[in-house]
Amino acid sequence: MQGDIRAQEPVTVRTFTQLFSSTPRGARLARRLAANRMDVWGFAYDSEASEDVSLVVAELAANAVRHGSVRSFRVRLVLRDGVVRVEVADGRTERLPVLREPDGEGGRGLVLVAALAERWGVEPRIGMAHKVVWAELLVGLGG
Repeated sequence: MQGDIRAQEPVTVRTFTQLFSSTPRGARLARRLAANRMDVWGFAYDSEASEDVSLVVAELAANAVRHGSVRSFRVRLVLRDGVVRVEVADGRTERLPVLREPDGEGGRGLVLVAALAERWGVEPRIGMAHKVVWAELLVGLGG
């Protein structure tokens, strides 16, 4: 009977969640705390993984501030099996972001997110009065 039992490696899931004010200062703080969290998880500040995750957080946070029309937004990072999932939730559900070519007024944020992420998308949260824009980045196992 012992031959049927397979040892499984425990899966470590690390999470970080923080609420930020819907201001440019809040977006800057979100980026800094994302870099800090990546460092705590073993990805040095100047590593490609940390810089990519920080940039994605910065772009999604800036969009939440610019288009979210609420007092705050939430950033959640989840590290599991070498993938960081970045989630930014804000209270505006009627205006879902779309990828478009950059123009003189901006529009580069989601292009950068799409370039850095393996996958990204938007999830309206029905009955919860907010949406979540998310991106998943391959980062390896870190420290």
